Amino acid sequence: MARRRRSRLPLLAAALVVLVVAAWLVGGWFSSGPLEKQLEFDVGEGEGLSALSDDLEAQGAIGSATLFKLRARLLGGGTEIKAGSFLIPKRASEATILEILKGDKVIRRLITIPEGMPSIMVAERLRAVDGLTGDVAVPEEGSVLPDSYDWQKGESRAAVVKRMQAAMDKTLAELWAKRSPRTVAKTPQEALVLASIVEKETGKPEERRMVAGLYSNRLRQRMLLQADPTIIYPITGGKPLGRRIRQSEIQAVNGYNTYTMIGLPKGPITNPGRDSIAAVLDPAETDALFMVADGTGGHVFASTLQEHNANVAKWFAIRKARGEI
Repeated sequence: MARRRRSRLPLLAAALVVLVVAAWLVGGWFSSGPLEKQLEFDVGEGEGLSALSDDLEAQGAIGSATLFKLRARLLGGGTEIKAGSFLIPKRASEATILEILKGDKVIRRLITIPEGMPSIMVAERLRAVDGLTGDVAVPEEGSVLPDSYDWQKGESRAAVVKRMQAAMDKTLAELWAKRSPRTVAKTPQEALVLASIVEKETGKPEERRMVAGLYSNRLRQRMLLQADPTIIYPITGGKPLGRRIRQSEIQAVNGYNTYTMIGLPKGPITNPGRDSIAAVLDPAETDALFMVADGTGGHVFASTLQEHNANVAKWFAIRKARGEI
C-alpha cells in the first residue's frame, strides 16, 4: 500500500505542475497588459507574428515577445494578422491585442478630393498628407475621380493617385455605356472635357444637366462656348484667378480659351465629379443657349439673345446694389 501511494506522488506532482503552467499561460493571456496609454500600432503587408511580437514589446504593449508568441500559438486560435493601422487600448490583454490585429477594425485614413479640384491642387493635397511616402507628379488633368479615398501609413502617394485614376476610368466607362442619344460627346474623352466645364460653371447640383444641355446646344450650332473657366485654366492651371479676367485674357488664343475657338478645349480644365459626367451624357432637353448668374450661386437661362440681355441687365443691377461695380 505504501509503495502504491509513493508511486502516485510523481504523477500528482506532474499534474500539479501542468495545472500551474496552464493557469500561468491562460492568466497571462487574459490579464491586463502593461500598456500605459492607447497605442496606434501599424502592421505592414505580410508582417508575421514574430516581428509583430518584437514591435509590441518594444512599444510597451506586452511584457514579453517570447511569451506572447507562445500564448498566441497555443491560445490564439490561429494567428493570421491583417495589414493596416490599429488602435490598441490602454492595459489591453494579450488576447485582446491579438483579436484586434486579426480583426477588421483598421483605422480609416481618408483623403478627400472635392468635385472640381484641378490636378495641380490634387498633387498639393497629397504632398501635404503626413504619413504618405514619396513625391508625386501632377496627375493628368481629368484623370482623377473626386471622392474620399482610404490610405495607409507608409503608402506611396503615387499608389493613392493610381487608385484615384482607376476609379475615374471605371466610372467613365460605366457612365459612357449608359449614355443618352442626346449627348454631343462622341468619345469618353469628349465627355470628360465637357463635364469639366460643367463642373466649373455651376455650384448648384440641380443645374448640372441644364448647363450640360446649354453647352450641348452651342456645340451643335457651332457657337463659341464662352466659358470663363476655360480662360482661367491656362493662366493658373485651374487654381482660382483671384481677380477679374482681363480683356487681353479673354482675347487670348490657345488650346483652352472658348471665347476664341469653336468647339471643346484640347483637354479637361479640372477633375469633374461623377454627377457632372452623368449630366453631359444625359443632358436636359432644352433650347437654352445663354446663361447668366442670378445672384444666388445659380443661373438664369435664356434661348434668345434679347432675353439673355435682359437677364444680364438684372444681374448688373444686383451687383451694383451689392457695391461690386
